[in-house]
Amino acid sequence: MQIVVITGMSGSGKSTALRALEDIGFFCVDNLPIVLLPKFLKIQSVPSKMISKVAMVMDLREQGFLEKYPRIFKRLREQGYVVEILFLDAVDEALLHRFSETRRSHPLAVKGSIMEGIVLERQKLAPLKLMADKIIDSTSSNVHQLKDAVQRLFLPSGVEKRLIVHVISFGYRYGLPADADIVLDVRFLPNPFFVDGLKRHDGHHPAVRDYILASDEGRRFIEKLYALMSFLLPLYEKEGKVRLHIALGCTGGRHRSVAMANELAAYFTDKGYNIQVNHRDIGKS
Repeated sequence: MQIVVITGMSGSGKSTALRALEDIGFFCVDNLPIVLLPKFLKIQSVPSKMISKVAMVMDLREQGFLEKYPRIFKRLREQGYVVEILFLDAVDEALLHRFSETRRSHPLAVKGSIMEGIVLERQKLAPLKLMADKIIDSTSSNVHQLKDAVQRLFLPSGVEKRLIVHVISFGYRYGLPADADIVLDVRFLPNPFFVDGLKRHDGHHPAVRDYILASDEGRRFIEKLYALMSFLLPLYEKEGKVRLHIALGCTGGRHRSVAMANELAAYFTDKGYNIQVNHRDIGKS
């Protein structure tokens, strides 16, 4: 089992790092008490659990963490566990600015100023930082840059993170999909519903597909759609987006939207994206 303990300075981006690992398949836990770590790993190591990657945030929010982590980490490594420590840090001024923006209190600044809490925390965490296997300074990173940096550290060599694309066909008479990021109206395309021999088939049928794509509108639309997607998807990935929902709608969600959703899904599959297709209303009309 791959075990990653995320720790570091308050305000340095530990929650962002945890979400980044969750997005690439880690089972994640926030603020697990250090004394429960051995029991937690023992439970998760059961073969039936099928969990191979675990990440958790541990920090000064838990009383007793500083006193107990050296002994517990040492014991786990003696038992054969490979525990990687990821330490998140940032310069004092950046941490102070983040606390000022969020208006949150520092865990060690109950009575003193936030800066006093930051200085004290840095002193207390110095030995843990020396133990760390990986250190990320998030001073100049935004959320997306930090997420990308964390994922690059823990993705297997040669594996690229790819956007998960959900392609949905739907009928406008049944309403828009609630989770759509991009909605494309394909009601301008020739409608097989009004063609003898095609009405009873849906958009999966080769004759329906050929009828739509043989039209000038169909050919030009699919070309422009591919060009648009080739432009947009790298930009979404650059921004750190994990999932993209693209919805194509026609009147009833049975012919045109289904055929075009299938064409778009095939395009994404050829490009190596993880694709999920849902024909929401194909059986309703």
